[in-house]
Amino acid sequence: MTLGLAISHGFKHQTYRVLPAASSLCCIPPSSSSSSSSLPNNKMARRGMVSRAKKVQMNSTLPDDVAALVQKHAMQPQTSASLQTLMKTGRGELLSKTYKEESLSETFHTKTATKRILLQVASFLRRELPIRLAHRIQDLDCVPLMRDMPSVIKVKDIYAQSLLTLSSMPKIHTSAQEEDFANSLETLYQRHSNVLIQMAKGAFELRAAVRDGQIKHARTKTSGALHFEQMEECHDFLDRFYMSRVGICVLAGQYLALRQPPLENYIGMICHQTSPLEIVRHAVDDASMMCCRKFGDAPEVIISGRLDLTFPYIPTHLHYILLELLKNAMRATVEHHGVDNHYPPVRVIIADGNENEDVVIKVADEGGGIPRSHVKKIWSYLFTTANPSIQESMMTFSGDVDHSVDSPLAGLGYGLPISRSYARYFGGDVSIMSMEGYGTDAFVYLTRMGRSREPLPV
Repeated sequence: MTLGLAISHGFKHQTYRVLPAASSLCCIPPSSSSSSSSLPNNKMARRGMVSRAKKVQMNSTLPDDVAALVQKHAMQPQTSASLQTLMKTGRGELLSKTYKEESLSETFHTKTATKRILLQVASFLRRELPIRLAHRIQDLDCVPLMRDMPSVIKVKDIYAQSLLTLSSMPKIHTSAQEEDFANSLETLYQRHSNVLIQMAKGAFELRAAVRDGQIKHARTKTSGALHFEQMEECHDFLDRFYMSRVGICVLAGQYLALRQPPLENYIGMICHQTSPLEIVRHAVDDASMMCCRKFGDAPEVIISGRLDLTFPYIPTHLHYILLELLKNAMRATVEHHGVDNHYPPVRVIIADGNENEDVVIKVADEGGGIPRSHVKKIWSYLFTTANPSIQESMMTFSGDVDHSVDSPLAGLGYGLPISRSYARYFGGDVSIMSMEGYGTDAFVYLTRMGRSREPLPV
């Protein structure tokens, strides 16, 4: 799933499959210290990887040859990146790390630099992507309960096929080999394009299995006592899975974007003049359309604060986050005040200062708020208040785009936790403060400097 197609940089035309960002991280030293879930040191991290590998060997449903390949790659450390490193790589500023014999001066032609950048990035991805896929295959093979769901098994098969494809590719030394690698990676994008939908189906299948008594509580051995929002192992697994998915898509998508004709203010998929105001406006248009389609009307949105702000970021990441928050705010406002009544506006405030470490965007509504007992549940992938008909429609959905306004994921409880994964990927966060009976404030925190490294799940 690691891959998704969002190669058109033009913001209006981007699809939200998995957002990209880039890198020839050949120059980044392997590191597990950047992860919020990483172990204290490399020795302990390797001990954890060995322990997981033994567990996989005991429980694996993979063919022996595939299991051996997974174990081989999963024993290697993943390499983390930062937004700054991705931008420097895309600009060719780190070519000297790989091509030390070249003097990257005025005599080093742009065309040659571009070829070298693509060779550097492709070589890194050929090594890095199998490692990340192997870690996730191990996780898919070990996670309790979900590992047996038919849709999760399909995802594991997709990952295993992708690992086999990438592992069989030769080392990249020439432009022809780089082009072959890019063509293969585009095929993988198509193969992985709706993995999020498949995982949502897996969660649906798990809920149905618990509801029908096919799965009993692990401790009490009694059916019906399993609370979805309290299944910590499954939640931790899904957090790791989606964070890894974002990361793989960022790396692979950036590489493919670097192969396209350059666009003004873009380095691959990263826009170094990202305007929160413009992205809020696009997200308002999309959320209003969705709200009108469901209710026939939508509340006004008032935008204030630092309207002239720009900073380096991946626009599709921010659009997805804001669309989710605005969609929730509009729906809550209409449902709380009633259709055909006067709606208080949804307010979006963009805050930033020269000394601030974060860009902060607040989405505030007067939609009645969330009961305090439900606040933890909104971050759960396994808890949903969606209408059963919406959940059933997901099981027959055959679209190939995870994040579209037509996707049945809307209302299935995946939006907020995945939005938080997007924000956390580059060191930000999403938080919710609610006043039951009045409304909800949602805060998006985005690091200004782009120095935070990926939180790579082990």
